[in-house]
Amino acid sequence: MKTLADLTPDEQGCIHSITGADGLAQRLAELGFTTGQTVQVVRCAPFGDPMQIRIRGFHLALRRQEAQRVRLAPQ
Repeated sequence: MKTLADLTPDEQGCIHSITGADGLAQRLAELGFTTGQTVQVVRCAPFGDPMQIRIRGFHLALRRQEAQRVRLAPQ
């Protein structure tokens, strides 16, 4: 299954799930990473980490390791 970390700038996907049951998974859910939401990679830093993400009309930065936990629905 494809993850948010697999997307390139200007690509988007629909969230299927967040893996794990720790504080990071809960924090991502609180930030709006919920099933069915569309996410888009705006840009990546020169060495690929962090990534700038657009979700629910706002931008935030995620480390690639964190983005790997966001699984996307097949298209």
